[in-house]
Amino acid sequence: MSIFTIIGKRLGLGALTLFAVSVLIFFAVELLPGGPAQAILGQSATPETVAALEEKLGLDRPAIVRYLDWLGSAATGDFGQSLTSGQDVGEAIGGRFTNTLYLALYAAAIAVPLAILLGVATALLRNTLFDRLANVGTLLTISSPEFFLGYILILYLAVKLPYFPAIARISDTITFAEFLYRAFLPALTLVLLVTAHMMRMTRAAIINLLASPYIEMARLKGAPPSKVVVRHALPNALAPIFSVVALNLAYLITGVVLIEVVFVYPGIGQLLVDAVSKRDFPIVQASCLIFAATFILLNLAADVLTIMTNPRLRHPK
Repeated sequence: MSIFTIIGKRLGLGALTLFAVSVLIFFAVELLPGGPAQAILGQSATPETVAALEEKLGLDRPAIVRYLDWLGSAATGDFGQSLTSGQDVGEAIGGRFTNTLYLALYAAAIAVPLAILLGVATALLRNTLFDRLANVGTLLTISSPEFFLGYILILYLAVKLPYFPAIARISDTITFAEFLYRAFLPALTLVLLVTAHMMRMTRAAIINLLASPYIEMARLKGAPPSKVVVRHALPNALAPIFSVVALNLAYLITGVVLIEVVFVYPGIGQLLVDAVSKRDFPIVQASCLIFAATFILLNLAADVLTIMTNPRLRHPK
């Protein structure tokens, strides 16, 4: 089976998944208590005023009709207008999503090489003090909620030791160096969360391969342990490593909501939280759909990379 056929099938499944997610997103938002008209006018608004605004916004139509209209417009890239500000949803989300991507890439640039290096090191030094300390540290970070790690970093690196700002104020006018400085704490929080998972997966994949006959042959020929891991074990462990890296990259983009709220980072996660509080349905629906599409595409990338590094997966058993 060719790689293009596999990609085509994965894209088809991804489109079906995204359609199912769009149904869940739209009708889950519909179940939120209150409504946008009531949120815009306030609690003192009369029922007649609320009904008039709902009619103006088109919220008096049946939900299935509004869903079909929204889905057709979203397929063309038109997510409508914000109910609270009147701004085009695409324009409101565009800059925020770019900021989220910058933060995710910042964290990934640190986390991916760090996790692979730590995974290789712990595999080489298995059952040593370094290995045990690394595993304990990763278990602590995996077990800690995102907001807890964020507040701990703010306490020690922004309050007690004011090295970095507690609030990540960024704009289009700041330089790249200023962005790296102001966004360091939210990026460090994400690094601590995803490095642990990637490191443990790398370690497990390499240790599993170290028991293979060809690794034993390389050792019998006198190859040093570092060469055995780097030249023989690591290339064959790339499939699971690529998969876990892609999944963690998906988390870096779609799981930043709490991090952005803690550090008041102007990304799409912060925008989503604000929109939920204001019952701004078009912003909420578009943000969730973008998150879902990003996660599906990165999962597709993980599948393709895994298949490319392991040609046996191209052929049915």
